[in-house]
Amino acid sequence: MKQLYLIVTFLFLSFSYGQDPKGNNVDIEGFKIYPNPVTQGRVTISTTLNAPKKIMIFDIFGSLVLETTLLGKELKLDNLDSGVYMLRVNEKNKIATRKLIIK
Repeated sequence: MKQLYLIVTFLFLSFSYGQDPKGNNVDIEGFKIYPNPVTQGRVTISTTLNAPKKIMIFDIFGSLVLETTLLGKELKLDNLDSGVYMLRVNEKNKIATRKLIIK
């Protein structure tokens, strides 16, 4: 019975600490990424504000493979190998994270 209480307490704490404490939506408004999967070495990233964006791309091991600032909408990914990556976009203190597939 003690194990059940321990598991329930752990799950409750995990879910409560995993939420945004301020209740703010941290995702970027109007965030779109296409095409995904990337086939031509270029991806378009658009948002409602269309402000400069800090782009970070991580491989499946969590290593940073690309970091740049995007002023327009099109990002060249010719130098990345085929695979699955995590794309993190920062725009005006808002963050969006998506899976990015390169074929």
